[in-house]
Amino acid sequence: MESQLSLSSSPKSIKSFIQTIWADSLTILWGDWLDLRVRIVQVAASGLVSPLIYILAFGLGLGSTLKPGMGSGNSYLEFMLPGMVALSSMTIGFGGTVFSICGERLFTKNFEEMLLLPIHPIALHFGKMMAGILRGLMTSGSVILVAILFTGKIWSFLNPLFLLILVLNCAVFSGLGVIVGLSVKSLESVGIYNNFIIVPMSFLGATFFDPAQLPSALKSVVYLLPLTYTSIGLRAAAYQSTQFPWYSVAVLLILAVILSAIGAYKFATQQD
Repeated sequence: MESQLSLSSSPKSIKSFIQTIWADSLTILWGDWLDLRVRIVQVAASGLVSPLIYILAFGLGLGSTLKPGMGSGNSYLEFMLPGMVALSSMTIGFGGTVFSICGERLFTKNFEEMLLLPIHPIALHFGKMMAGILRGLMTSGSVILVAILFTGKIWSFLNPLFLLILVLNCAVFSGLGVIVGLSVKSLESVGIYNNFIIVPMSFLGATFFDPAQLPSALKSVVYLLPLTYTSIGLRAAAYQSTQFPWYSVAVLLILAVILSAIGAYKFATQQD
């Protein structure tokens, strides 16, 4: 009889645990939102400068010398626009999360108070990751608006598959930002991660080229980068939804889960 009660109550306890994790994650997110809401325009515009420069220099400049029909879309500008969305979401999702956590740890010194809260470490990670996702979506939303203005294709950049890949990309790089933010000892260390991970990935993550056209040796390197799967997925969702690479969703989802596990462990063992 006791075993039957235990078995019947198990699903309820799992459901209660999930509800608690979700509620606590939203609490952490709300704390970040209170600070973020007064800087919405700044956050939305902060990641727009680099993509705009790339669009003007490569899409309208270099792209005008290339023949139409290259890759997806009718022009090189259309080809690279999904990559610019991926680039902006990666940059702000990662950078915004890292600097937010570093600011709390190294400057305001209120990070210790959050660690003392009776909240599960996975909820702490999810809350910070969701704040990073929000930052990434705000910035990439600005780039999407620019892409729609340039192409006039609203549904290409606002369809469910496009938004799914975009959210997963924000989750991956926000999760990475949480881990880096908990690991670094100074802001100078953040620059090292940015120079050796984010900047190379910006140019090698299939944002400006089709990785299928690369030599085998270089292709194997490019397909190790998460941003490659985002760029491929966004491009296919925008222009070739009938040939959508579902493996991109699987890769990004698996990476987000792995980073969440690492982030939760970092929160559970964090000393400061």
